[in-house]
Amino acid sequence: QRGARWRETAKDASGVHRLASLLLDLDATDEVSRTLCADALYLMDRVDEAHKVLLVALSKTSQRAAILSRLALLQLKKGFLYDCNQLLRKLIQTGETSSFLTVMKILREEDRALMQHHCHSRAATILKNKQGEGYIKEAILYLSFAIAAGGCDTESLLTRARCYGHLGQKKTAMFDFNAVLKISPANVQALCGRGFIHLALNQKKEAVHDVILALQADPVLATAEILALKPEAQSRIRQWLFDHCKKVLLEFGTSKEPSPGGILKDLVVVGESLVKMDHKATKSHILYVDVLAADGEPEEALTYLQEALGQHGPNDAISSRFGMLQAKERNMNVAAHTLASLAAKDFQELGYLLNFLDTKQRQSLAQVAAKEGHVLGKEHHHTEALGYYSLAVLASNSDIRYLRKRAACLAQLKGYKQALKDMSKVVQNHGTDGLRTQVEDYCFQGKMYLSISEEELAVTQYIKAFQMELSSALARIHPGPNRDRLSKAFLQTAQFYLAENRYEEAWKTTEYGLLIDQTNPKLKKLKTRIKREASGCRVQ
Repeated sequence: QRGARWRETAKDASGVHRLASLLLDLDATDEVSRTLCADALYLMDRVDEAHKVLLVALSKTSQRAAILSRLALLQLKKGFLYDCNQLLRKLIQTGETSSFLTVMKILREEDRALMQHHCHSRAATILKNKQGEGYIKEAILYLSFAIAAGGCDTESLLTRARCYGHLGQKKTAMFDFNAVLKISPANVQALCGRGFIHLALNQKKEAVHDVILALQADPVLATAEILALKPEAQSRIRQWLFDHCKKVLLEFGTSKEPSPGGILKDLVVVGESLVKMDHKATKSHILYVDVLAADGEPEEALTYLQEALGQHGPNDAISSRFGMLQAKERNMNVAAHTLASLAAKDFQELGYLLNFLDTKQRQSLAQVAAKEGHVLGKEHHHTEALGYYSLAVLASNSDIRYLRKRAACLAQLKGYKQALKDMSKVVQNHGTDGLRTQVEDYCFQGKMYLSISEEELAVTQYIKAFQMELSSALARIHPGPNRDRLSKAFLQTAQFYLAENRYEEAWKTTEYGLLIDQTNPKLKKLKTRIKREASGCRVQ
């Protein structure tokens, strides 16, 4: 078939040659006919004759670029590489390189391939042996010839894109990378190249997207491309990849929804690649452990943690992963013991890591931690108990049962303000608790406020308890210094209300104060005074 096509082309070319020769006989200055004559001779494989015609045309024509393009090919076909390069240089100097593409359209396939290979090799030689912006621009022109000859050759497009990037022509480089990806969507070098352009433009989302696609396609090649960057750029893209993985893991932990399209599987590839890029970076190893844990591979994650970081010194990030993985393996006592000390220090990542556990694992961990906290509290080891209670609170997503226990433990340690924060959350979720429990909560809050000398707030909480169930509230107030201090707080608060002419509040506060201390002379005297000063006002 190829031979038949060639014979047909040669037959057509012969006709064109006769006609063009006739036209030249009629008008020796006809440049178009002379060029047609040369092209016909080329297609008839009469290269030497075509060369002679073109040399004559070169001396007479104003369209030098078109003739130079044809002469360069003929010299290349004859093996005269130096002459070919000189002709291409002259073509470049004319500034009319667009004619080269037109000439390539009439060439036979094997000759286009020959020109493509030669121009690409010439560009590669320049880039290898020469330095400087001028040589890069020269290489770009040769690569453009190669692309024109080869019909969007991906290798030449990639090399030209890198050259444009080196010159700071980012948008032009992006165009070439896109052209490669249109031909080969999974081309790792093009994906990395485009990602690196986004990196230079500070387009984080786009850069990460392209580099991750490259890592998915070929992690070894993509990693090599990243490691070929300058140290600063390497560090930046690694950090962006790290940030992306962390963000996905945070979203996964919060939603607990299955990852769409195997996103976590993709993160495994990214995490493994980050480790290979910088084996000394502890945070990369830790991220890989997190990814494996989130992907449902706790045994593999634990093995990797012990192998990669087992010899590492004391480190909260490592310890927290060990504890989390023990919980996933249902070794709750070990997990609680490991994580409680971190909870006591308010280790920031602990909540994030506990999100890798399922509901049953979290409930079990909370129960074990609370039980251990209770045992330690009974033995008056309140500081150690606090860590376990804090772990129970975290693992249970702030279950009010554990918040109460932690608040009581904090009170033992005189952490009154922190205890009040816990009790505030408890009171906000009073819906399912019985009256007696609610009364106890308000009384406890009142006691905490009294401990930090917030008398008015303390009185407010006790009054809420009295109004809810008086007998239970009074039963929580034991005789002694605390009772005396509380009655004094009621007295001072009532006096404050009276000074502001808030008679109803003053009256109510005094009456409740007398319920605490029925014989208190100052409260009785204040009650009489309120009644007298509020004369004309309706006091209940």
